[in-house]
Amino acid sequence: FAELHVAVAGLPVASSRVLPGLVLRRAFAAYCPAGGDLRAVLVTEPLRPALAAPGVEFVVGSEGQYQASLRWITKRTEALMKHLQSNNVRLLLSSVKQDEVVIYYAKLYGVSVVECLSSEEMALICEITGVLPYAPFGDNIDGEITETAVATFCQPLLLGSERCVHIGLTSVCAFQPHCLILCGPVSGVNEQHAAALQGAFTMLQQLFKTVDQ
Repeated sequence: FAELHVAVAGLPVASSRVLPGLVLRRAFAAYCPAGGDLRAVLVTEPLRPALAAPGVEFVVGSEGQYQASLRWITKRTEALMKHLQSNNVRLLLSSVKQDEVVIYYAKLYGVSVVECLSSEEMALICEITGVLPYAPFGDNIDGEITETAVATFCQPLLLGSERCVHIGLTSVCAFQPHCLILCGPVSGVNEQHAAALQGAFTMLQQLFKTVDQ
């Protein structure tokens, strides 16, 4: 329920509504409008390569070596974003904040980016789409990307003064996600409405569970 409702203070209760898909309470890090179905990938790690693996000491002999390493990282990042584009990936859903160079090349190659998703949101998206997070690094980053979800739409949404992302995902299961937008004059009213609705849904779940048995 926490991932399937959004409380918006400062609006009349009559503005409450149900929207198909998910509403993510964060703005796009990069937004590249595109029509039709979009291929999307989930990532749980930074897409800008690190200079060294965790626990490995990186020794630089000169400023020239350091700058050469940074140039390699930049080219590697660009190659990865270009690889996403060549696989028709147009949406990147990330649980971590991505580096500025990733956002730059995402905009350059037409890939929208939503970052800093919670573990609960990522788990819900994985459940809906049936895909696992994409692991971009290895000896070969040129292979076909198979772990992709399909977004039927992905667009900015303004709720009061808060910028959000509204996304529709093709579900591989019977669950068709919808998001409840709860509006009220103050936060306290929204919290009361949310608690009442969650209680009602819990009661219905128990009722149908009893009937099934």
